[in-house]
Amino acid sequence: MTKAAYSKPAQLEIGDRAPDLSVEFDNGQKITTETLEGKHKVVYFYPKDDTPGCTIEAKDFRDHIADFGKAGAVVIGISKDSVKSHDKFKEKFCLPFPLASDEHGTTCEDYGVWAEKSMYGKTYMGIERTTFLVDKSGIIRNIWRKVKVEGHVAEVLQAVKSL
Repeated sequence: MTKAAYSKPAQLEIGDRAPDLSVEFDNGQKITTETLEGKHKVVYFYPKDDTPGCTIEAKDFRDHIADFGKAGAVVIGISKDSVKSHDKFKEKFCLPFPLASDEHGTTCEDYGVWAEKSMYGKTYMGIERTTFLVDKSGIIRNIWRKVKVEGHVAEVLQAVKSL
């Protein structure tokens, strides 16, 4: 997609129904919106496997996964990396939650996290680190945009516990 062809979709807001997850999961898992019914969902979008910020965030979710489970929530990470990349990332850091591959960017577009970014004066398209808290009925209850990794997982866990 060229920069000129990009038009940002309407942003999701708290209270909206979460888009269906139409992505391929690591290890060939088949997870659909229906298989997650009746559970709160923490859906976090991150730029790239095995990079510093993404690794810290994933390990923080890993270290608190039991607390999310006790609160009735599942954690799902999504990036545009391949299933093979996700498998290596999960194995390297013992990540106990599913990672979804959105290589075509459809889900990133649906959730409005594919955005223009800039680094060192250059602009490019990429995933804006964003987390969505979706309740058992599929309604978005909280959104964290442009996430700063430090302290983020604790904040998300508190929000899950308050549902």
